[in-house]
Amino acid sequence: MKLSKHLTKQEFEFSPTAIKFGIENEMNEAQTKAAVLLAEKVFEPIRAFRGKPIKVNSGFRSAALNKRIGGASSSQHSKGEALDLPLTKEEFLFIKDNLEFDQLIYEFGNDNAPAWIHVSFSAKKNRKQVLKAVKVGGVTKYLNY
Repeated sequence: MKLSKHLTKQEFEFSPTAIKFGIENEMNEAQTKAAVLLAEKVFEPIRAFRGKPIKVNSGFRSAALNKRIGGASSSQHSKGEALDLPLTKEEFLFIKDNLEFDQLIYEFGNDNAPAWIHVSFSAKKNRKQVLKAVKVGGVTKYLNY
């Protein structure tokens, strides 16, 4: 099943960790509906800006998978509302300046290149929250970007 022109449900649900530990990681109808909206409103415009395919690092995470990887219990990944993508700083700025989103996080890396980008979209309310994840004393801190 396609969530959008360039993103399949299979890609969005794929998780090596889920496979390794035998964890079911399939979206229900509500989660799939949220993922379709995310794909249309965020993924496809980024894909068009880039002009070439984007591999999804992390999309949907079932509650069991999210717990296994140590994700936040309120993670939007478990609602089908978030993606982690290997994007450039230029693509991060494109999202920040041009797209509707709930959260946009420049994850680790350095000032010239993030390790990856987290972006989410909610049908209910989009806060346009822009953050930068950094490690301070081995602990992840989220700072305003």
